[in-house]
Amino acid sequence: MTTGLSPERSGLLIGGRWRPGSSGGTFAVDDPASGEVIASVADATPDDALAAVAAAAEAAPGWAATPPRRRSEVLHRAFELLVARTDEVALLISSENGKALADARAEVAYAAEFLRWYAEEAVRVPGRLGRAPSGGNQILVRHEPIGVVALVTPWNFPAAMATRKLGPALAAGCTAVLKPAGQTPLTALLLADVLAEAGLPAGAVNMVTTSDPGPVVDAVLHHPAVRMLSFTGSTEVGKQLLRTAADSVLRCSMELGGNAPFLVLDDADVAAAVDGAMVAKMRNGGQACTAANRFYVDRRVAADFTQALAERMAAVRMGDGKEPGTGCGPLVDAPSVAKVARLVADARARGARALTGGAPQDGPGWFFPPTVLAEVPPDALILQEEIFGPVAPVVVVDGEDEAVCAANATASGLVSYVYSRDLGRALRVSERLEAGMVAVNRGLVSDPAAPFGGVKESGLGREGGQEGLLEYTEAKYVAVSW
Repeated sequence: MTTGLSPERSGLLIGGRWRPGSSGGTFAVDDPASGEVIASVADATPDDALAAVAAAAEAAPGWAATPPRRRSEVLHRAFELLVARTDEVALLISSENGKALADARAEVAYAAEFLRWYAEEAVRVPGRLGRAPSGGNQILVRHEPIGVVALVTPWNFPAAMATRKLGPALAAGCTAVLKPAGQTPLTALLLADVLAEAGLPAGAVNMVTTSDPGPVVDAVLHHPAVRMLSFTGSTEVGKQLLRTAADSVLRCSMELGGNAPFLVLDDADVAAAVDGAMVAKMRNGGQACTAANRFYVDRRVAADFTQALAERMAAVRMGDGKEPGTGCGPLVDAPSVAKVARLVADARARGARALTGGAPQDGPGWFFPPTVLAEVPPDALILQEEIFGPVAPVVVVDGEDEAVCAANATASGLVSYVYSRDLGRALRVSERLEAGMVAVNRGLVSDPAAPFGGVKESGLGREGGQEGLLEYTEAKYVAVSW
């Protein structure tokens, strides 16, 4: 498989130039469907990371002073270029990430929309002017770019998580150092090409790839020019980064793990709920922080829902994501398969029944089949840990109160799903759910125009919407009299 990247563009992007890492080392990128190496990229050191920060700092004054309309035009051009390269980017995502091509194309469209949305928002950075209550002066408030930002993105959505951070950062006038996940760096490198072709100035975005992210990110966060960290990843790593960021009192935006409940109330349209469950569970093979993780289904509809869901899951074609017709690709790596297998085995040992799937597939690649577990007991580990795989554990509940109580019994609070024919009831339930986002009678919640983020241990701050832009700004108050 060709990656579409020239050898020089498998290096580090620092100050508008592609270059090898200072150590000269590289690391391999694997295809999860086969386990074969598809590319090697530069392995950055902390010194490389510091060079990237220096380049971003040098470019920062010029980009901050660039008129909003010009920043908007660059982002809109990047949107057009990314859309035009949809097939190429989707194939690259599928090759290094494993997701089915249909999911990969959907990700490209989603990623591009962040560029378009923030192209539109770049010219709408808010400000405020008003008279002080005392009458003694005027209150002028400006939202100014925060400066150099460090962006750390995950492997599961290598295009969309990059644009969800770069879009608002660039729209606000910030410059950035982006560290993509080691499993999926190729998509980010291709995105750098897109931004350069769109007219982004050298140094406005710098990219460092590394097999040892700890020291590299630590060096970036301790550089005095860096003023913000935006991280998407596990709650465990997010907590570590928050401790590090505290050393320099950095602004932090954290989109961390989820453990999403999917509530099917007794008056739900079961067919619609199954359709929504397939989207909420099987997007990217369940490897999404928004994936439905725990299905709480009212006893009066549980049998119909569970049987229908098992039939739909059993019909999903599993295989190499690059092959047409594949509905569920591999997991990203061998440890991911081992984790899912451990959680399923624990549930079955406690009495759960696998209606379809239930064990990893032998052979090349890292596959776990779509699985539905019935009669899952409340003490099963699979209800307490984020699965990150195509497994749907179903728990039967008696009534709305029991469903809400079980849904909230977690330290996570990213997204929840609710199905009910009574919209008023569903909205009342949504108010009771401890989540930053709630999808009512929908299996998809993400939208570039809406604030994405969680409560409790699922994160800090919001991405998307106008809120996502303001994360990258500081409010400056000027007291003035005339």
